[in-house]
Amino acid sequence: MEVLIAFLNSLSRPDQVAFAAACGTSIGYLRKAAYRAQRIGADLCIRIERESKMRVRCEDLRPDVDWAYLRGTGPVQVAEVAA
Repeated sequence: MEVLIAFLNSLSRPDQVAFAAACGTSIGYLRKAAYRAQRIGADLCIRIERESKMRVRCEDLRPDVDWAYLRGTGPVQVAEVAA
């Protein structure tokens, strides 16, 4: 969550409000979630990453989610198919 806090702090107050709105939430919620290390929903993580232009990554917000698999960047396991 430190990355989110640093990103928000790098923005002016009007830009923080606009960023939160673009993410579909409020700056109050983002700050509360960041400072309390609350679990942010995966959908909001994705919006934060998109709107921050990847300065805040989903992995920064929810390291418990296997984002590499979803991105297709994780190790590939090929299942054998019986013929």
